[in-house]
Amino acid sequence: MSCHSEQVVPVSSEDKIKILLMGNPNVGKSVIFSKLTGVHVTSSNYVGTTVDYTYGDVNYKNKKGVIIDVPGTYSLEASSEAERVATSFLEEGADVIICVLDATNLARNLDLALSLREYPIPIVYSLNLIDVAERDGIKIDKDKLEVMLKAPVIPTVAIKNKGLRELLDRAFSLCGQKAETFPKQSEDERWATINEITNEVQSYEYKEPTFIQKLEYLTLKPWPGIPIALLVLILSLGVVVGGGKALRALILLPLVNNVISPFFTRIVSFIVPEGIFRNLLVGEFGILKIGIEWPFALILPYVFLFYVVFSFLEDSGYLPRIGVLADGALKKIGVQGGNIIPMMLGYGCAVPAILGTRAATTYKERIMVATLVSFAIPCASQSGAFFALLGDKSFLALILVYLLSFMTLFTVGIIMDKVIKGKGQPMLLEIPNLLLPDRTSYFKKLKIRMKHFLMDAEGPMFVGIGIAALVAETGVLNSISTMIGPLVEGWLGLPKEASLSLLLGIIRRELAVLPLLELDLSTLQLLVGSVVALFYLPCLAVFGVLTKEFSLKVSLGIGVATITSAFLFAGLINQIGSLILALVG
Repeated sequence: MSCHSEQVVPVSSEDKIKILLMGNPNVGKSVIFSKLTGVHVTSSNYVGTTVDYTYGDVNYKNKKGVIIDVPGTYSLEASSEAERVATSFLEEGADVIICVLDATNLARNLDLALSLREYPIPIVYSLNLIDVAERDGIKIDKDKLEVMLKAPVIPTVAIKNKGLRELLDRAFSLCGQKAETFPKQSEDERWATINEITNEVQSYEYKEPTFIQKLEYLTLKPWPGIPIALLVLILSLGVVVGGGKALRALILLPLVNNVISPFFTRIVSFIVPEGIFRNLLVGEFGILKIGIEWPFALILPYVFLFYVVFSFLEDSGYLPRIGVLADGALKKIGVQGGNIIPMMLGYGCAVPAILGTRAATTYKERIMVATLVSFAIPCASQSGAFFALLGDKSFLALILVYLLSFMTLFTVGIIMDKVIKGKGQPMLLEIPNLLLPDRTSYFKKLKIRMKHFLMDAEGPMFVGIGIAALVAETGVLNSISTMIGPLVEGWLGLPKEASLSLLLGIIRRELAVLPLLELDLSTLQLLVGSVVALFYLPCLAVFGVLTKEFSLKVSLGIGVATITSAFLFAGLINQIGSLILALVG
């Protein structure tokens, strides 16, 4: 998968047709795209926007095509950036449109389906989730729907590959045919048509609720929804922390310490004579030693397992349910429950979380969520560093770090709600059905996210480790330590060697934690160092996306607030902790 800031949208040619895949969010569109295109896909921003779309090649019966997964949208009113992008694709033209309809919510989906008929492009409709609709007692007369839409309708169960071959066959057969266009309808006219269609083609039959249907209902109610959510989060944390520690201790650390590092040390020692250059490569902070151990043995297992768990919760349809349950709590800080999704995504990486705030209903909510993610939510790399630093030495200190994170999140949210003008909007959040994730789409998403992590995080981390080796081996660290000694040793109560953490934390926050692994610190010092890293400057990638999405003024303001909080909170913890220890001692 490759990403570009500017990408020429693929156009049809004599040997390759252009297919637009369109539909509402959460109708299974991405699953269909994944099934039809395989693994050779490309993701990009639409030219002049920050909206992502994906496209991939498809071959069918010696015919070639390119399928463009257009951003999901409910209408073509062009009131949001995603809707403007969808409209732009239609205006550019295509050979055929595959419009995906959710059989369990036909009326809502028909709004977009009818709007698409205003464009001179042949359409084939995928009536997806037909199995879920039948489970819910919903029957749809496919033949009548075809007549009323005046276009082919193919029942599909994308997650099980049912109907996809016929869907693709009809899409290719429509290419080159002249499409019948329909006059633009007003909103009232369109909904009158929608009601006429649904009354004609849709019927209901009562069925005893299945276990899944009962679970869908129960997960939305405070009781037992909140206990279920807590159980899910505890189990998720157990998988990430427990599984990460097991991978690290049983496989990765032994592999790095007993095989990889000795191998590089022997090779470098044979080629490079003793001195600063050898130390830069395989010394205490050597690039070929720490540069492998920190990113891959200490951070990668936690990040990987986080995305394993998060992607499962996301694709199963459970995350929006947490948003419903969290709505009451988040309203107290001025944002609605739907924003829980970008906030939870922040525990993976702040960059996609900040980009995810585009779905917020107001600018106030958007800037609040972006600030909270940057300020008080540790990303997966940071969490991995915290688990590596505190997990084996003081689980209580680890819990305190995250409690402080939650307390700060709500405190900052309440303050921002009062300072920033404007009001939040009521929650409008679509709740998808609970389903087992499609295996192909799930692993593709996991692969893409890990690839992004390796590109976006490991590169800067490796640069930071190179800087660490340079300042440690050249004596520059001693000069820096002397200069900021009163802050590090006096206010924070850390040894002067911890100055390296502050230097590297400018590049990435987790690099403010990892150097502490090499020091013999007390539990109080470990907690203080972790708190500094928790609130330290946003990493360079986050700073960049904040500037791009909002302004330089906003990103600088967040940076000043976080670094001030880092030293203030960490210093207070050190001073209070030292006083308590003195009184007890």
